[in-house]
Amino acid sequence: MHYFFRRGNPPFTKVLLVESGSRRLFDDLIAGLYETYGEQLEIDLVTCYAGVPQGFRGKVFRVTDYQGRDARKRLYAELGAENYPICGVICSGEPIMTKWKWAIAAKLPAKIFVVNENGDYFWLDWGHWRVMTHFALYRAGMTGASAIPTIARLLFFPVTLSYLLLYAGFVHLRRKLR
Repeated sequence: MHYFFRRGNPPFTKVLLVESGSRRLFDDLIAGLYETYGEQLEIDLVTCYAGVPQGFRGKVFRVTDYQGRDARKRLYAELGAENYPICGVICSGEPIMTKWKWAIAAKLPAKIFVVNENGDYFWLDWGHWRVMTHFALYRAGMTGASAIPTIARLLFFPVTLSYLLLYAGFVHLRRKLR
């Protein structure tokens, strides 16, 4: 996350995509990137899926080939040696490669863009903090009409947990005394 506090974007010549969501999203994204930035654009991919997305013609790094701490360090070193100026990750609400995508985003000196389940994207930088905040709140269920029940559940959780613990303690103590 090298460019978090910089508003400018590096040149869009070489991109690492972390396929941490539905393959359908990357099929559309890759076609759109080649259409927008031209055929000279180099796109590489980190994935857990077999095969490659439609229209893809770059290098593939499969996380299944990098099991264990030493192998992960080797993957981070290989990705770092490629000098990617830009990295794209999918945040579509699917629990696919969650730890991998954030570890790669943290370790690579690249500007990160986040793609949601609709194919929309935003840059992960300080200039877009409102978008990031709304995105995080939306994922946590804290926007719109669902915000009030979610906040109520958060507030009543300690009360509910205390009640259940006291009740369980009372029942077990009563059994013990009989």
